[in-house]
Amino acid sequence: MRRTSQLRRSTPFRLALAFAVLLIGSLLLSGLVVYQIMSSEISDRVDEELQRTTALLSAGYDQNDPGTLVAAVQDHADLAHDGEQLFGLWDQQGTPVAGSMRLSSPVVPGLATKSGRELGQSGDDAYRVLFSAVGAYSLGVAIDYAETDELRTLVLSGFAWATLFASVLAIAGGGFIASRVQRRLDAIGATMNAVSQGLVGARIPLLGNDDDIDALSTQVNAALDRITVLMEGLRQVGYDIAHDLRTPLNRIRIALERASSHASSSELAAGLREATVELESATQTFDALLRIAQIEAGAKRARFQMVDLADVLRDVHDAYAEVAIDAGKTLSLGQAANSPVSGDRDLLVQMCANLVENALTHTPPGTKIAMQCATNGRTARLRFSDNGPGIPAAERSRVFQRLYRMDKSRSTPGNGLGLSMVKAIADLHHATIALEDARPGLDVVVDFPLVSRAEPYQSV
Repeated sequence: MRRTSQLRRSTPFRLALAFAVLLIGSLLLSGLVVYQIMSSEISDRVDEELQRTTALLSAGYDQNDPGTLVAAVQDHADLAHDGEQLFGLWDQQGTPVAGSMRLSSPVVPGLATKSGRELGQSGDDAYRVLFSAVGAYSLGVAIDYAETDELRTLVLSGFAWATLFASVLAIAGGGFIASRVQRRLDAIGATMNAVSQGLVGARIPLLGNDDDIDALSTQVNAALDRITVLMEGLRQVGYDIAHDLRTPLNRIRIALERASSHASSSELAAGLREATVELESATQTFDALLRIAQIEAGAKRARFQMVDLADVLRDVHDAYAEVAIDAGKTLSLGQAANSPVSGDRDLLVQMCANLVENALTHTPPGTKIAMQCATNGRTARLRFSDNGPGIPAAERSRVFQRLYRMDKSRSTPGNGLGLSMVKAIADLHHATIALEDARPGLDVVVDFPLVSRAEPYQSV
């Protein structure tokens, strides 16, 4: 009972009911129009038949031999059976001279509808009558309306049954369709309720018929997937912060304890300097985490403008070419085709700088690092290549996680947020990033959607 009550109050049921009412109303209106057209057509045909018969009888009238008309009318009256047709002929005094028709009132020329009793019959059937003057006589021809009335009744009853059948079918079909739609809406509601109760893995089931509800469900599921990823990222960040910041904080505590246990001012100053360095490292980690969170939230999109990636690469090359030489490595800039994209120039510079710094930090002396920018008409591709040790395939999907560092990288400076920042900036610019094997070394490929310089920039 509760389920039925909920269905009656649901939007799908109300829409189905409104559709059923519209269908029934349309059927009734069309039936009325068809009935009126059919009834008018039947009446016109009866009148035409009366006129033809009257014309046929009138054509046999001879003023010099009026008996011919009297005989013709009587012959037609004798041939008529079951009262389907009536014929009558009257002289100028209104006295019947032929036929079976008897009038209770004077003859009035023209078409009229009269009952059988008015025409001298025993029944109450309706007749269509045509009275006309033929010479010195008045001629009357009548056709029984019984068959046409039966046809009208049959048509009306047919429309009534059809309307009833259509009404039942429309209401039942509408209820069935509404219940199916309501079940799918209930599935969406149940999924969202489960998610609100903490079951973040719940998803809306899809029928696979690619209708609008499936499309909406797919979008909601995609949003839930994104929320799940963000929640997992937050959980992982909390774990990683607790894990990675424990060491510098312990160092700070030890340094402060050491400084406080020595009376010498020089030793106290050295301990405080060490503690300051460790605090600075922790502060940088927190600042990087906050910056990544701001980027992922899309706060930087308001600063988007037209940026040429080739110019970005040139700036990064100018800034790091000497740094690479000092580290015993080389940084070269290859192809740099004009590549206009919509973005934040400062973030794009930071993304490229992070990739160059990552290559400089985690490769041995003698490594060759190359940058290039190319276009294929629809996308702009940045490629950062080195011939260093590379990243194992099993690790490539994990290096973009916050605070994640491979075992061999833990002895080098850093907080494990450089590539996380790169991924966040790429996502903000709707770019895709992939790590590929350079054999030897690593290729980092970033693909951006190109923007025509003729197009006015629109903020995302």
